[in-house]
Amino acid sequence: MPTRRELANVIRVLAMDAVQQANSGHPGAPMGMADMGEVLWREFLKHNPANPRWWDRDRFVLSNGHASMLLYALLHLTGYPVSMDELRHFRQLGSRTAGHPEHDLAMGIETTTGPLGQGLANAVGFALAERVLAAQFNQPGLDIVDHHTWVFVGDGCLMEGISHEAASLAGTLGLSKLICLYDDNGISIDGKVAGWFADDTPKRFEAYGWQVIRAVDGQDGDAVAAAIRAAQADTARPSLICCRTVIGYPAPTRGGTAKAHGEPLGSEEIAAVRRLLGWTEPPFQVPAPLREAWDCQAKGRAAEARWQDLFGRYQAAHPGLAAEFLRRMQGELPASWLQQRAALYTVATGISAPQATRVSSQSALESLGDGVPELLGGSADLTGSNNTLRKGARVITPTDAAGSYLHYGVREFGMSAIMNGLALHGGLIPFGGTFLTFSDYARNAVRMAALMRQRVIHVYTHDSIGLGEDGPTHQPIEHLASLRLMPHLHLWRPADALETAVSWAQAIERQDGPSALVLTRQALPQLAGAAQAPLIARGGYVLLDCAGAPECLVIATGSEVSIAIEAVRSAQAQGRRVRLVSMPCTAVFEAQDAAWRETVLPAAVTARLSVEAGATASWWQYVGSKGRVLGIDEFGASGKAPELFKKFGLTAANVLALILELLG
Repeated sequence: MPTRRELANVIRVLAMDAVQQANSGHPGAPMGMADMGEVLWREFLKHNPANPRWWDRDRFVLSNGHASMLLYALLHLTGYPVSMDELRHFRQLGSRTAGHPEHDLAMGIETTTGPLGQGLANAVGFALAERVLAAQFNQPGLDIVDHHTWVFVGDGCLMEGISHEAASLAGTLGLSKLICLYDDNGISIDGKVAGWFADDTPKRFEAYGWQVIRAVDGQDGDAVAAAIRAAQADTARPSLICCRTVIGYPAPTRGGTAKAHGEPLGSEEIAAVRRLLGWTEPPFQVPAPLREAWDCQAKGRAAEARWQDLFGRYQAAHPGLAAEFLRRMQGELPASWLQQRAALYTVATGISAPQATRVSSQSALESLGDGVPELLGGSADLTGSNNTLRKGARVITPTDAAGSYLHYGVREFGMSAIMNGLALHGGLIPFGGTFLTFSDYARNAVRMAALMRQRVIHVYTHDSIGLGEDGPTHQPIEHLASLRLMPHLHLWRPADALETAVSWAQAIERQDGPSALVLTRQALPQLAGAAQAPLIARGGYVLLDCAGAPECLVIATGSEVSIAIEAVRSAQAQGRRVRLVSMPCTAVFEAQDAAWRETVLPAAVTARLSVEAGATASWWQYVGSKGRVLGIDEFGASGKAPELFKKFGLTAANVLALILELLG
């Protein structure tokens, strides 16, 4: 039987050879963490390479994603569908072995990592999902949700501020099935980190409420195994295992230096490593005894078979819960969803008084109630302002995880990345709120949700100068245009209660990406009728038409729709044929067929005006060179909302003047 070190050396050789062949990549971290990977994946990780989607598998996250060859080697060696040919084509166009791991459950990759620290936050989301689902579904003697989340992090992950946000919350919640192995190699791209990262990391995590296992030799497999057993024994706290390693081990001249971090070792150094390891095989060949010792397929099938037996007993004892668990893990909405959606729209159309769309959003949540139990809400310390907590919702606490709402604290970035982990885990649809201007804090996590096409719902309130006296620090200007530029993100900016309800329904139904619901602080009148709900769902529609063919088109979103409709009605009263188009979601509108888009915005009509209290750049594609864009291309000001709208020309009188100017 090969030794632990001999098995770990397979990772080292595959990593340095793949990086060398690609002439690009990061060999040092995979070589330094090889022993950690061997111990975890062969001895502790509960997984089945033959079924990477097994619901009760352990989750593994490589937060320091530049060490991707560690993960690819582990997947290949343990029996996942990652071929040696894929390793040969590391970092090449079209290869599944990308420079940084990209979410692909078919090959065992749980999440996309690369932006440092976010993998740790994703792991907190995975561990939180396990805790919540276990509380909701497990029954005495039938723990169908019972798995660990493992995450490897490096110095860079812990330098990033998101590590503080995520680790602090994990400690507060006591996520004891979260175990983090810290690759403490003391090297980053610029060299030895002691000059810029002198934190006492163990004390820092102890202050968060974590169990910390210090000074583990990360290149001694037995020491790592003992530390993992100690971590698993603590059922009250998450654990940080501080593994001291040598980056690029055992490269004789580059090991332990920044030269091992982000570039190939070079043929001479690789030859020297081979001699030190006693490795005589050519690149990308693994001796049969080593390959057999690495294969985890039989062990994985047995582990899943035991769980399937457990789940069979669970189904017999609790058929209703079992059916609900299956539905949620399969990502299906409740059988009653269409009826719930119809009721949601009925509630929205029954609202007659003006109200802020953030209040309309809460009305939508109240209507849904417990009907979509997979919804897990929260806010970054703005619950009362975001209106994200419905009546009767149960708040998750360190001692009660069966709820449906989490207070994230002032952690916009951490919240957003944790929600990505919740969504990736399965069984939950996370939504979280903050002010739109603070989406900047969270932006890269929103981008990762879009990149991975995860069903995450961002509730962004206080969407414009309409928030008033808090002033330009809180008033979004460029945010709408900026977020609309993000591929796969659907940004909805509804104008009233019905548009808000439709936005919620669309975000819940969508399974191929995140949505952002952008909502007002100020009250807005109710405009859309019940029959327009299916039109709203197409992203842009005719809210108010004219008699005959239009000679001018006005396009507006959110709070500016009510301003525009007053102006359009005045223009129509003067005999002008003006059409008002409400455009709550440009991305969804653009996805409609050309015939629909032409019906709404006929190309022959070139007199066009867009109205939105935000940056103007993104609207020129709709109004063309002969049109006008009314918006704001400077920062706002502190004052009352009506005065601010007047200051920036966002009034019905000004909109009417621009319409008449366009019509000559």
